[in-house]
Amino acid sequence: MAAPPLILLSLALLLHTALPLEVHFYRSSCPRAEVIAKRVLEERFRKEPSIAAALLRLFFHDCFIRGCDGSVLLDSTDDNIAEKEAPPNLTLRGFDVIDDIKAALENECRGTVSCADVLAMAARDASALSGGAAYPLPMGRRDGLVSLMSEAHLPGPSFTIFQAIDAFRGINLTVVDLITLLGAHSVGLCHCGFFVDRLYNFKGTSMPDPSMDPGLLATLKQKCPNVVVTVQNISKDPTVFMNQASATPFKLDSSFFRGVLGKKAVLNLDQQLAFADLSSALAAKYLSRPKVFIRKFSKSMVKLGNVGVLTGNQGEIRLNCRRTNNNTSSSD
Repeated sequence: MAAPPLILLSLALLLHTALPLEVHFYRSSCPRAEVIAKRVLEERFRKEPSIAAALLRLFFHDCFIRGCDGSVLLDSTDDNIAEKEAPPNLTLRGFDVIDDIKAALENECRGTVSCADVLAMAARDASALSGGAAYPLPMGRRDGLVSLMSEAHLPGPSFTIFQAIDAFRGINLTVVDLITLLGAHSVGLCHCGFFVDRLYNFKGTSMPDPSMDPGLLATLKQKCPNVVVTVQNISKDPTVFMNQASATPFKLDSSFFRGVLGKKAVLNLDQQLAFADLSSALAAKYLSRPKVFIRKFSKSMVKLGNVGVLTGNQGEIRLNCRRTNNNTSSSD
């Protein structure tokens, strides 16, 4: 007997409904997926510990545009300019690590693990290798088919704290998530171009930012000349450690908040955390209770990883993270 039309409609709707992410999603289809991904990243991390911060940033930039669908990984094509070509993304790196993990997983279980999940695993493992927690990671993301440079609008270092809060609310993250995730700035490097205005011409005053610690100002001026680095020459822009308040600049911990409270944050957005009641109180709490910070950071990373995901039969499982399976323009 044929199913009634209502049942057929319900089944069709079910097939096109997004499914929730799930911890151990690949336990049957690719049981060694997480072990393989971690092994590849560990090998790179031993040679280049700064890669952890790069992968955390790459994950953030992916999730903030179109959700966590791996769209930032797509290359441009002849008829489309992809997200990674947008000015905020030109200093992103770690794409080759994602390629290496994906290749290893394709060798293990072809066409099974999405690039979006590869990036989520890499960010989680980067956090753990840097001193954070290896939190349980819900997976089952599918890869997006669209990547547009014109959509790559992200909260930047020149944002006010209130602009950043609004941007995070736009993807259903809270002010606590914002403050907590900024703690990732305890690791890695930062191009001078992201804060050089604070050293020489803060808000057009031809003076340095008065909120910056004088000692830090002198140190950063020695490393960052008063020059404008164009987008085309971004690779020539000097870098400094993001966390100037720590002797361990590749360790994910709450020391970032010591810099914030001591007026030693490198980025203007980070420094503003010290001047709002909620953010300064939370910064002080994280500094005094570092384990609380790591626990909250893990929770916020999971929450970030749930933003705008594709699941079920949405999107696809890319065979190559740099292009869609049909190798189209990656545009609408």
